[in-house]
Amino acid sequence: MRTVGSIALTLVVLALLGADVPHLVAGAMAAMVSTFAVREKQRGPQAVTLALGLPVAIASVTLAALLHSHVVAGDLFFIALIFSAVYGRRFGDRGTALGLIGFQLYFVSLFVGATVSDLPELCVSVVTAVVCSAVVRFALLPETPAGTLQRLRDAFRARFAQLVSAQLDLLDAGPQEADRSLENVRERTARLHETALMIQGRLEEGTADEGTARLVQRRVADAEIAAERLALLLLTARSAERTDTLTLHLPGAPVPTAGRLPVRDEAVETLRRDLGALRLLVQHPGGTALSHVRNRLLSYRDEESLPGASPAVQDVFRGIGEAARAVLGLRIALDGPQDESDDTPSTARSREELDAEDAAIDAVEEDTEREEPTGLRRPTTRAAVQVAVGSSLAIVGGELLSSDRWYWAVLTCWIVFLNTSSTGEILVKGYRRLLGTVFGVVAGIVLAGLVGQHTGTAFALVLLFVFAMFYTAPLSYTLMSFFVTAALGLLYTLLHTYSLSVLVLRIAETALGAACGVFAAALVLPVATDRRTNELLGTVLERLGEVTRTAVEQLSGGPPVELLDQARDLDQALADLRAATQPLTHPVTPLRARRDTARYVVALLETAAYHARSLAATAELLPTHPSIAADPRLRRAGRRIAHNIEAITAHVTDERATDRVERGPSIASLLEPQVPGTARYGRVTDRVLRHLQRLDESVVGLARPLGVPVGAPGGT
Repeated sequence: MRTVGSIALTLVVLALLGADVPHLVAGAMAAMVSTFAVREKQRGPQAVTLALGLPVAIASVTLAALLHSHVVAGDLFFIALIFSAVYGRRFGDRGTALGLIGFQLYFVSLFVGATVSDLPELCVSVVTAVVCSAVVRFALLPETPAGTLQRLRDAFRARFAQLVSAQLDLLDAGPQEADRSLENVRERTARLHETALMIQGRLEEGTADEGTARLVQRRVADAEIAAERLALLLLTARSAERTDTLTLHLPGAPVPTAGRLPVRDEAVETLRRDLGALRLLVQHPGGTALSHVRNRLLSYRDEESLPGASPAVQDVFRGIGEAARAVLGLRIALDGPQDESDDTPSTARSREELDAEDAAIDAVEEDTEREEPTGLRRPTTRAAVQVAVGSSLAIVGGELLSSDRWYWAVLTCWIVFLNTSSTGEILVKGYRRLLGTVFGVVAGIVLAGLVGQHTGTAFALVLLFVFAMFYTAPLSYTLMSFFVTAALGLLYTLLHTYSLSVLVLRIAETALGAACGVFAAALVLPVATDRRTNELLGTVLERLGEVTRTAVEQLSGGPPVELLDQARDLDQALADLRAATQPLTHPVTPLRARRDTARYVVALLETAAYHARSLAATAELLPTHPSIAADPRLRRAGRRIAHNIEAITAHVTDERATDRVERGPSIASLLEPQVPGTARYGRVTDRVLRHLQRLDESVVGLARPLGVPVGAPGGT
């Protein structure tokens, strides 16, 4: 909306100033660039970047006009500009924004065919666009970090409610619908996790202080873990035996004993009702009318309040109680103290636990320095060299195709390098852009014929397509490319340069630019997809090992250590790995076995990360939770897991490694009491053991697809 508003305001102002169509087009494109390029979260830095972007934009269009008739000099400058724009990413959001503005405004000048005589009007269009962008950003459609956080909070609640709805559907699913319902649960679990990561990325800017940010981060993590655990317990209740956690993370994995419906008894009917009540509580956390619902669900945290049912179904009721507690904690963290007049003893006890946890949260962060690559190993330097080489090839090839439209090849080469890190990612992005361009050309042909020379109608459709372009960008790069090409077809019409041959040339230039990008990525300082994924896999394993070791040590009685940031680093590393494996898991990949292996490895890591997060969340409760006590025996149970993670990491980072993954007795058997007749462990320790056991199984499961040798303790 902000981008569309900036373009619309720019067009209105320029129309009142009497600008002709080419300068209207230039102003519209400059407004779009100056809006989407600025990505800082705080308003002050946004204003500084936008102010610095204006002279950069003016300099870019001026040089483009001055070099219009000097082909060789213009091409050399364009290549230098491209290198500088990509290299500027190393300086953060501001460097990225200024590079985008410089490159895109040079492209705008080429698009409208700007010359020296056009410079005064073109500069007026650019200044108007930047000013209108600032007006919309800071006055008409302001966005503050706190406002963004509020929307993300609402989105998290909505995603949580959607996941509960999917879990309710899974409970009721028959034999034919069970697998589809499980896939829906998987998808909504992933969406909830994405929203949690987005919230964590905005906490420091969107909350009053660091302590509040850490509190909200903890409550969001609690709610996410509770929702995921509820899904696992529900799957187990549907099954003849305890469900493997991998079922929730591996795409295509069937429902255990698929088609087996739960018995239609009173307990199951109550379960169905309470899942609906939990969804209502998530959607509408406020209001006294729901206090009795909240109290009933929280009572399931007490053993005496559980309905008579099988142990598996009772576990689901416990899971509902823990989810209700997570919703209560999230509400208190986000909205402040609440009315406690209707609290039952169970609710009051949950509040006391939450208050104790809140008071114990330490705002001191651990600073960890990580080695940054230098020289050509630095990603920004390598990408800048690659895109400069690819653009040089695109200029030469584009000139051979058309001396007037060659810049489309350069634009495509530039775009396929944005937010990519390996040759495989660039190949997939180039393929998607070409596919979207082909369909966009068809749409452009149809629309150009319908619109003709109706300027107002054409600009209105352009605004609609710009909105659709930005709205679909996070969802589908192909759709985004489709709307971009359709909008450009309309702009060509306005510039009186529309023809079928021009749009067909657009396809050819796009294909050429994508090919040049892939060629440069493959031959110039290449980063193979395997190498990139191995680097990220090693990072994920290192983060997994850190969280596991720290959590087990704290659960064993060690000193309190910060776990929230470690868990967040693990989640972010896993998200990076998931994105990097997209070329390997893409539907068109011919390497089917490799695709299945990549999916399996990522699913195992997601399973392991879930259990590691759960261990970390439990460990942080130790200082305050009355029912959780440290158990020194857990330290022994965690040693094998830590060793196996280190062994797999060694093989991923060094092919010559000789470490072996150890298999042995179950984790629970390692904690058998030394004195006969001694109590083994309580319910909370039992849950910790289940997480450790599943984590152990997931880590050992990684050995086979990653080619790590497995042996019993002692190397046999």
